[in-house]
Amino acid sequence: MEYEPVIGLEVHCRINSKTKMFCRCSNNIFDERPNSHVCPICMGFPGMLPLINVEAVKKGVKAALALGCGIPEFSKMDRKSYFYPDLPKGFQISQYDLPISEKGKVTITLSDGSKKDIGVTRLHLEDDAGKLTHSTGGTLVDYNRSGTPLMEIVSEPDIRSVEEASAYARQLQKVVRYVDSSDADMEKGQMRFDINVSIRPKGQKEFGTRAEVKNLNSFRSLEKAIDYEIKRQIELVENGGTVVQETRGWDDNKEITTSQRGKEEAADYRYFPEPDIPPLIVTKEMIEELKAEIPELADSKSDKYQSEFGLSTEDANYIASDQELARYFEKAAEVSGSPKKTANWLLSEIKPLMASDSFTASPETIGKMVKMIEEGSITGKIAKDHLNEICSKNSDPEEYFKPFKVMEDTGELEKICQDVINRNPAIVADFKGGKEKAIGGLVGQIMGATKGTANPKSVNEILHKLLS
Repeated sequence: MEYEPVIGLEVHCRINSKTKMFCRCSNNIFDERPNSHVCPICMGFPGMLPLINVEAVKKGVKAALALGCGIPEFSKMDRKSYFYPDLPKGFQISQYDLPISEKGKVTITLSDGSKKDIGVTRLHLEDDAGKLTHSTGGTLVDYNRSGTPLMEIVSEPDIRSVEEASAYARQLQKVVRYVDSSDADMEKGQMRFDINVSIRPKGQKEFGTRAEVKNLNSFRSLEKAIDYEIKRQIELVENGGTVVQETRGWDDNKEITTSQRGKEEAADYRYFPEPDIPPLIVTKEMIEELKAEIPELADSKSDKYQSEFGLSTEDANYIASDQELARYFEKAAEVSGSPKKTANWLLSEIKPLMASDSFTASPETIGKMVKMIEEGSITGKIAKDHLNEICSKNSDPEEYFKPFKVMEDTGELEKICQDVINRNPAIVADFKGGKEKAIGGLVGQIMGATKGTANPKSVNEILHKLLS
């Protein structure tokens, strides 16, 4: 029997506000000393009253708007009660029946070029728990993460493959980064996935029993866990077993899921309205202000790069996926007047240099350099030979390349070409014997003799004239 997987994702993204969700502790906790960014509020001391972070709410709403969600005027916070050592309050402040947003979608592009819409059930706000570190001698708790602001983005069960799940998660990351709601850096724990996976016979409408796998912290883990869980459930059913509704964990080393506990229902969490936080009122004026702050998103940029600039789909998607890189490219292309050539230089030569601390080249500098190459003022070889220095010193290309400008005296260039021909009778014989590529040996020597300042096109034209 052929089975179809049914997959839903719950994606947690840490909002990049300056402070935590309900207190004034710093939200910048990566690599900080354990338990150094805590206070009585985020530690859940008795009698402490939370105060909601307006910046975090606005960033959450902005991300929801970018996902096409509707924003109700009225929403509220709820207490989600459960006991765990890293949850000092004994409950999480989240949202249950009246979230800040609902009913959006994410459009994904698959490897065959087809597109698919994945529904977003809701984006709601909550605070995070702390972090447990397990060791041989016991378990250590770091509460720096406790109370940090989260967006939980819940998908509809519209995903049918590992590829679709990965594309959806990657698209979400691009969106929340573009609107500056989350840095979504998985190495810093700022983006995590919970997956719900079930199987059903192909053609069946009813969903199967789902298992949840929690706290996946990389795209690789997401893909591997879904693939394993689909295979596990199919094998279980085909051997006469039954899939049970449960929460499972992912073992990155063994690349398997393991049962942890029976899956809780909403009633098990004893949700009730958070009594210490008033309802959230999001006005139409606030929504319009936040909409105006949303920039052109990655998919739109990629389409523009392909249709208007002539970039390949791969190059356009790569540049558009990184907002900073896209800004750099657009400014450099504006200066150069040659977007496609600028993209070629950016991706093949300049992007590898950007990771260096010494990289200081502005997009205007790169744009000027590409423009000079396109105008024939300098050769591509000269630009490559001096690119490291240009990029480390942010030198003005027009001044820097004055000694290296292309030879304009064709008479002098013709003399150099004739001299190289005279010194290479074997190459000349090969060329005249029909080996067209042999002329490359002459071109290389001429470029060396002119220290790269000869125009390769002119060199080829002169050589063909002299050898005809």
